[in-house]
Parts: sequence; C-alpha cells; structure tokens
Amino acid sequence: MSNTEKNHFIYSKALGEKIPVSEQEYKDFYKEVTRIRKREQYHGRCFCPKQFIWSCDGDCDSCEYHRNDTLSLDAENTEGGASLYDMVEAANMENIVEDRMLLEQLIQRFRELDSDADRILGMWADDDKISDRKIAEALGRPQRTFSDQMQRYRDEFRKIRGY
Repeated sequence: MSNTEKNHFIYSKALGEKIPVSEQEYKDFYKEVTRIRKREQYHGRCFCPKQFIWSCDGDCDSCEYHRNDTLSLDAENTEGGASLYDMVEAANMENIVEDRMLLEQLIQRFRELDSDADRILGMWADDDKISDRKIAEALGRPQRTFSDQMQRYRDEFRKIRGY
C-alpha cells in the first residue's frame, strides 16, 4: 500500500478494535451511520464528542453519548407506579359526537343572528385573539354596536349550552 492510499477501518465496539476494510465498504458503512447520527443529533438525542465520532457505529441504544428520554405508554411512572397509558383518559366517542353537534347548533344559530357570521368565524379562525374592535372595523360597523351585538350572541349561546 502506497503512502497516497488511506487506511480505512470500521471500529467494532463489541470487539474493541479497528477492523481494516476497503474504501467502498468504509463509505457504505459510514454513510448509514452518519445518517443515523445526524438524525439523532437533530432531535437532541446524540451528544457524541467530535473526537469520538470515528467510534460511532450507529447503534444508539448502546451508546454512552445517546440520551434515551423517550416516553413509552406502558413504562411505569416513577411517582406512582401507574403507566402513562393508565393516566391518560381515553376520549369518549359519545362526548365527541355531542360536542360536534353542539358546535354545529351554535354555528347555525350564529348564522341566523348575524348575516356576517361566516366572515366573523373566518376572522376568529385566522386569529383567535382578534379583538371585537378589529372585527367591527373589518365589517364596517361601529365598535360599540358590534360589541353589544356580540354580548347578546354570547348570552344566546350560553342558553343553548345550558350554562
């Protein structure tokens, strides 16, 4: 082997030694290892120091520089023994359907009360923190009149919801 050729090796953590390989084997192996390492670094799970990157073999589960902080639904909680799955309440399909029907009823009533209901709903959808003043300006209505109308609508909606 001449001085211009590079010695390529793959480090085996299991054997604790460098294994000489051809340039193509080296490229093929480290292409995948680099992809895995970069993905883990991007997600903040790989903290391999630059001087030890040569020892990376892509086996993140056994790496001392890999942070394993992913949660599992069936892993026991350290505070009470219950799993995360046990602590999460499953969505009740009946409640979802009831909420959807109520929402449709409220939107329909809003459309009956105000001819610009769809425009108002669109503005709320674009910016949920939009003020009554900005909506009134967009609709070309006096701010005070619009605020009073909205208060009456909210009172009507509370009646429908049963509050």
